Parts: sequence; structure tokens; C-alpha cells
Amino acid sequence: MSESVWYLYIIRCGHGELYTGITVDVEKRFAAHCSGKGAKYTRGRGPLTLVYKEQCGNHSDALRRELQIKALARDKKEMLIKEYSE
Repeated sequence: MSESVWYLYIIRCGHGELYTGITVDVEKRFAAHCSGKGAKYTRGRGPLTLVYKEQCGNHSDALRRELQIKALARDKKEMLIKEYSE
């Protein structure tokens, strides 16, 4: 059995807050956030926009990358998002 490919994603909430998470299915996880069944943090913070996703390899790689992204200053996260959207 092969290990699933994991992704890191960033969601922009309605008031501009950024939420970072990991998953094996970004679209399904984003839909869960939008329907209020995702993380508690994103509930009631809509509208939500998926602004970044990155393939990370395995679960451990994704967790490591999530910690790296969460440790970044907001302006660095915004630069990452801007580069992704170009």
C-alpha cells in the first residue's frame, strides 16, 4: 500500500485572517471548512477563499511544512500567497 500524498493549504477568512492546514484532499477539506464542518477556527469567519496549496509528500513532511508556515510573519505568508497566485 502506497502512502498518500499530503498537501499544505492556506485559507483567507472573511476579515483577512489566514488559516493554515494539511490534508490529502484539498478540495474536500476546503468544502468541509466552507460548510462549517472544518476547523473550529474557520467557522463563522466566511467567506472563505483557498489562496494557497503546496504538495508536501508524506504526512511528516506536511506537518513539518505546516510548522514552518505557521512560524512565518504575516508579510512573509502574504508574499508566499502572492508568488503562488502569479
